[in-house]
Amino acid sequence: MILPKPTQFSRVEIEFNPDKVLEDYRLAVISRQCSLLVRKEVFSGRAKFGIYGDGKELCQIALARSMRLGDYISGYYRDQTIGVAIGDLTWPQYFAQLYGHPDRQFDPHSAGRQMNNHHATRWLDDQGEWLDQTNQYNSVAGVSSTAMQIPRSLGIAYASKMYQFREDLAPFKALFSKDGKEVCYTTIGDASTSEGMFFECINAAGVLQIPIVFSVWDDGYGISVPIEYQTTKSSISKVLAGFQRNEKEKGLEIIQVRAWDYPGLIQAYQKAAKLAREEFVPCLVHVIECTQPQGHSASGSHERYKSAERLAWEHDVDCNVLFRQWVLDQGFANEEALREIEEAAVLEARKYQKEAFAAYMASIEPDKKAFLRVAQNLMESTNEGNLLSPILEELKQLPYPIFSDLVRAGRKTLRAFRVYQGPAVKLLRKWLSELEERNRRRFSSHQISQSQHSPLLVNPVKPIYPKEATFVDGREILNKSFAHFLEDPKVFILGEDVGKIGDVNQTLAGLQEVFGDLKITDTGIREISIVGQGIGASMRGLRPIVEIQYLDYIFYPFPVLADDLACLHYRTAGGQKAPMILRTRGHRLEGIWHSGSPMAVLINGLRGIHFCVPRNMTQAAGMYRTLLKGDDPGIVVECLNGYRLKEALPENLDEITVPLGMPEVLSEGTDITIVTYGSMCRIVMEASETLATMGISVEVIDVQTLLPFDRTQSIAASIQKTHRVLFADEDMPGGTTAYMMQEVLDKQGAFAWLDTPARCLAAPPHRPAYSSDGDYFSKPNVENVVDTIYEMMRESDPGLFPAIYF
Repeated sequence: MILPKPTQFSRVEIEFNPDKVLEDYRLAVISRQCSLLVRKEVFSGRAKFGIYGDGKELCQIALARSMRLGDYISGYYRDQTIGVAIGDLTWPQYFAQLYGHPDRQFDPHSAGRQMNNHHATRWLDDQGEWLDQTNQYNSVAGVSSTAMQIPRSLGIAYASKMYQFREDLAPFKALFSKDGKEVCYTTIGDASTSEGMFFECINAAGVLQIPIVFSVWDDGYGISVPIEYQTTKSSISKVLAGFQRNEKEKGLEIIQVRAWDYPGLIQAYQKAAKLAREEFVPCLVHVIECTQPQGHSASGSHERYKSAERLAWEHDVDCNVLFRQWVLDQGFANEEALREIEEAAVLEARKYQKEAFAAYMASIEPDKKAFLRVAQNLMESTNEGNLLSPILEELKQLPYPIFSDLVRAGRKTLRAFRVYQGPAVKLLRKWLSELEERNRRRFSSHQISQSQHSPLLVNPVKPIYPKEATFVDGREILNKSFAHFLEDPKVFILGEDVGKIGDVNQTLAGLQEVFGDLKITDTGIREISIVGQGIGASMRGLRPIVEIQYLDYIFYPFPVLADDLACLHYRTAGGQKAPMILRTRGHRLEGIWHSGSPMAVLINGLRGIHFCVPRNMTQAAGMYRTLLKGDDPGIVVECLNGYRLKEALPENLDEITVPLGMPEVLSEGTDITIVTYGSMCRIVMEASETLATMGISVEVIDVQTLLPFDRTQSIAASIQKTHRVLFADEDMPGGTTAYMMQEVLDKQGAFAWLDTPARCLAAPPHRPAYSSDGDYFSKPNVENVVDTIYEMMRESDPGLFPAIYF
């Protein structure tokens, strides 16, 4: 698509400071030079992949100039100019991240775990404690899935609304809010506005009326696909025109501005920031006529899909070129002064790049030298230079050896010298072991909290029952527990139907009347933005419990949970956290969409989130309390058919905590161990009673949490006693039963204690059918469990356990 040539710059009533303007020009020029170097470094082989913000320098500068201390930028991978403009990123850090330097001193944003242009302000100190967010500019950890930054932006902005309108949060503002006057800026490319989560969150922002500014960088393409194939009317601001507020109706303020129009951009962002900050009007700034001088990324060339005419147009409307012309026209500098700025930028960018690469290589050098010393010692002590020389020569031929090259060389050397067991080989093993541990810390630490607030450190408190216990519905247990949780000002609950009607199962009945609608808030049917609200708010010191009404619908926000929440602490190397709790319900009921147990999908996609599967509501209450005492995110899956089952009311309901990763023995036995969780616990316990009448003693273990799983290896201890094990659940075959089997037999080494092959009992490989018959035939039932256990016992002693059905 060819656009018209630029006409004229906007006339605005803003008095520009020439020094500030030249400062902006200097930043735009050096940012461009750094972008150009990224591409060159990828092609040279010194970097793996490059992504850059060239063509967006001017709009990003304008955005940054409208920010205040305490504001937030939640972007994707093109916002380098914003990061430098607000002082949250330096050019040496930019290049350190490009090379994957795993030292936080050089890449404080991700410690080498993310490709360049993924910025994250360190909000946590070395002990995992919150730092002050109010006296700095804040970058929310960047993501590559290019609409994923939008949902959590809602929550960042929503937290400002909470801090402004909830007096009970006043004692907690110090680190997180200046009376709710913060703005969350979020950026997105025009192609990604086609994503459903963008539209959902635009709608949610209009409903919530929160201080958020959406910026769309519109360069007319989504990688190679032109905008006419992506957006109706080829304009997102036209598409969203119905969201535009008016005198009678609240909505969004939509502002369109050109990427090369410096005065227009400054005015647009000043207007958006003022509306968002002072009136809580969400704004969308549609920045049109952006360019991409180097194309999408270092993975290809835009000459393959852009016409010569389009490329020529992009050259003419390059924002830096036209900004330069505007500076000259305004008389803020002459040609010579601008040329000096440009020449200095080339040298400065190259200096930063060289220094960053040299620092990265220097960080590897100590381990390289140590290996060469150990290798020399090995050669001298064995006199087997012919074994070692090829390995050393291969290492020598590498122009830029990295940590993995050293590990590879060390492993090859140990294999080559496997028949030698002298001191030199032991020294090599020690070197390799220590390097592997350092690399584990470099590349695999901080998946979950390592602070003193880790929920794994919460001490268990078991329920205490009076001699004559009162039995109540399970929903009443939760209702009393949530009432207690909500006494903490930081705790609030979001979700569909949670407020006025007290949720579909009445566990929150009457609580909105007590605590108010900003503590228990009804939402529309919009799971992605509900989760986004929770993630963002939890990043600002609040403790949201967000509800997905049924587990089957967790796949709507699953990408947000997987790509953002689950890996947040990891990808920032412990720099950011979001201790949100997601509440949902699943397991046995009836029908395809209201009885889900797809646990294997979830636990394998959501590593980094604690996954709790309580068998009853007392256990659920204890798990919520444990998570609220901790600083990790968690998911609690309540049993759908347990809300009206009677449970004994503990005396210490407001104190119970359930330890994570600690299975509980529900009944002791000597013949076989059954490992299960959730609603299956009732099925298995009933089956164990039947089996007892058949002379089979069953030990039933409730794992309680799938992530983490049996940290004490208590299941292996049980198998050591019974020598048989059945893993049972409602997931599909090869799902969580297989996961549990692998954890116990492989990691815990329980295979050695088995007298009979371990078995799995799961649901059929389809969704559950409707009706009571559907439940019986679509999920493991008591008879399935009894027969499976009986057959396992019969394998050992067919005389004592004769065939039943054949």
